[in-house]
Amino acid sequence: MNLFCNFANREKCLTNIRGTMNRKEQFIITISRQFGTGGHEIGAEIARRLGVKLLDKQILNEVAKRMPVVEDAMERIAARNPLWRDDFTNFYRMYMNKAEYDGQEHDETSHALFEAQAIAIRKIAEQESCVLVGRCGFHIFADHPNALKIFIHSTEDCRKRRIAEKYGLNLSDAAAMLVDNDYSRELYTKTFTGKDWTDARNYDISIDVRKFGINGAVDFLMNCIE
Repeated sequence: MNLFCNFANREKCLTNIRGTMNRKEQFIITISRQFGTGGHEIGAEIARRLGVKLLDKQILNEVAKRMPVVEDAMERIAARNPLWRDDFTNFYRMYMNKAEYDGQEHDETSHALFEAQAIAIRKIAEQESCVLVGRCGFHIFADHPNALKIFIHSTEDCRKRRIAEKYGLNLSDAAAMLVDNDYSRELYTKTFTGKDWTDARNYDISIDVRKFGINGAVDFLMNCIE
């Protein structure tokens, strides 16, 4: 069931979403988000309130174990704890510049890393309930019997102002940062899943954080879950 939720239809959303995920059984919550919506903060707070794991750099550790060829690079990434997608892109730029392989083998290697990441994520989710932010979680758990897939979005103006405040930028630089990150996420998702990142059909609930604020969005989503 795919729903767009805001203040006007929040009661309808709550009525229809309840029953989508059974909290009494092992579950997975995936959160995809546009840049500048506070989606990571929302996911982290939901994980904290539910008392479950937030999947982050441990994924990198699992990938490194499965693919020794990139172990050193992955360890450096995990040590810095950056945005996984950004370092994934940077690593491959360096890797492809130095490697003596053709484009097809590069593509196969990048897809192999994505699949290794997906396997690691699924392995963790098999062991315990958790919240996964980003990393194409909606695709990885598309057929999971007890998953709640969420998309966090907002207007460009709202996101631009939040980015400017968070990173100490002027609105022009914030707008450029927004465009770059949205494009990166869209390309990453399309490349590895073949799906449109913003297609509401990928999710159980799509929420405009501008209508709620970060804390309000967490409260609303917790009501859906509980």
